[in-house]
Amino acid sequence: MAIFSKTCEYAIRAVFYIAHKSSLGSKVGIKDIAAGIDSPELYLAKILQDLSRKGLIKSAKGPNGGFYIDEAARARPLSDLVEAVDGNGLFYGCALGLKQCSEINPCPLHNQFKAIRDQIYLLLHQTTLGEFNQELLKGLLSLKK
Repeated sequence: MAIFSKTCEYAIRAVFYIAHKSSLGSKVGIKDIAAGIDSPELYLAKILQDLSRKGLIKSAKGPNGGFYIDEAARARPLSDLVEAVDGNGLFYGCALGLKQCSEINPCPLHNQFKAIRDQIYLLLHQTTLGEFNQELLKGLLSLKK
């Protein structure tokens, strides 16, 4: 079971891949990213265009162009990326999808799910977009399924 949408999964894997390549001084094209994370190229292109418009990644056109992430973006929390793609429902939504669920009117899973939701938020807020570069460089982590 995944906690992120398929779009968000691809976005996270792609951004980690781009951050890794950017830390080596490279810009990377859509074909390389798609191959590097095992994703459909056209679907990924739409995701990356959206992330570029939202300022989470950068792109450059031309023969030496491609996607990249600057130092400031590598320091951003992963929660920014998740919210840009999936919204903030993971951090504030109800486990059962109820709109009226709250502290005052809790669903049966409210208190248990709130604790889990808060831990997920903390993990994603404390993890930066560039955090895993060293492990990726050493081949200790994988971005492919």
